[in-house]
Amino acid sequence: MNYAHRKVAGALVFIGGSQFVIGMIVAEAVYPGYSVSQNFISDLGVGPAALIFNPSVFLLGLMVIASAYFIDRAFGNHMITALFALTGIGAMGVGIFPENVPLIHLAFSFMTFLFGGLSAIAAYRIERPPLNYFSIMMGVISLSALILFATSIFLGLGKGGMERMIAYPILLWAIGFGGYLIGYRRNGAATPS
Repeated sequence: MNYAHRKVAGALVFIGGSQFVIGMIVAEAVYPGYSVSQNFISDLGVGPAALIFNPSVFLLGLMVIASAYFIDRAFGNHMITALFALTGIGAMGVGIFPENVPLIHLAFSFMTFLFGGLSAIAAYRIERPPLNYFSIMMGVISLSALILFATSIFLGLGKGGMERMIAYPILLWAIGFGGYLIGYRRNGAATPS
């Protein structure tokens, strides 16, 4: 295992996920009348917040794709590499093709959500407890919410709230996973804080 590659992969995922969460919060704040429960996340890509949201989600995708390369170099697990790369391609596509390009945007959004959830589940193979258990849990929550969202079952959260139940578990897991990869030393012990 190449520890330098592992740390670079972790930094890319951590920075990509963190900057997107911050970018999304800022985009929601500057979008007049935006409702977390009633608006889709991607509404941010066509309104007054588009100049914040679209570059942020594109950068997220770019960093996830770059991290896929370093994950492959560190672990040699081609399945996880492919899932990460597909997630990153999906996120970049969301940034390039906003909601006003409906069919293409929908395909890239679905790709991001599906492969993001699958990435969290598959990553258990390169994680140690307890993160590997949390990883599976976050992936299952995200994919379950994706099914509910696709069938218009919003559980009182509104369409925007249910969409966030797809996205937030993936983002929270990705940030935690990035920190996990950064914080490991050669002996497998976490670096003390």
